[in-house]
Amino acid sequence: QVQLVESGGGLVQAGGSLRLSCVASGRTFSSYAMGWFRQAPGKEREFVGAIARAGGYTSYADSVKGRFTISRDNAKNTVYLQMNSLKPEDTAIYYCAAASTYHGGRYSYDYNYWGQGTQVTVSS
Repeated sequence: QVQLVESGGGLVQAGGSLRLSCVASGRTFSSYAMGWFRQAPGKEREFVGAIARAGGYTSYADSVKGRFTISRDNAKNTVYLQMNSLKPEDTAIYYCAAASTYHGGRYSYDYNYWGQGTQVTVSS
């Protein structure tokens, strides 16, 4: 069993930056690919990005590519989402998730464990 706890959300103006963190419990963090998803009120949960077990492979949704960067520090059991050039449409609750696959996919059903989420609000 893996427990995930996100932090770093908040209120930021358009064009600003935030860095989200997700700390995982357990001794097998490096065995999981990690993903970030987000969900706005009234909208379906959507894929943001993913990183492979060893951290050498990343993928992103087209809507955030070039602005967001996912990274991980396996020694700290932590995955990060650096968000730059934020837009109002980035406003959502952001969730981290762990998958038993090597790369991590873009679909929710690929992931076995989920964090509680952290709110990101981008003002105009």
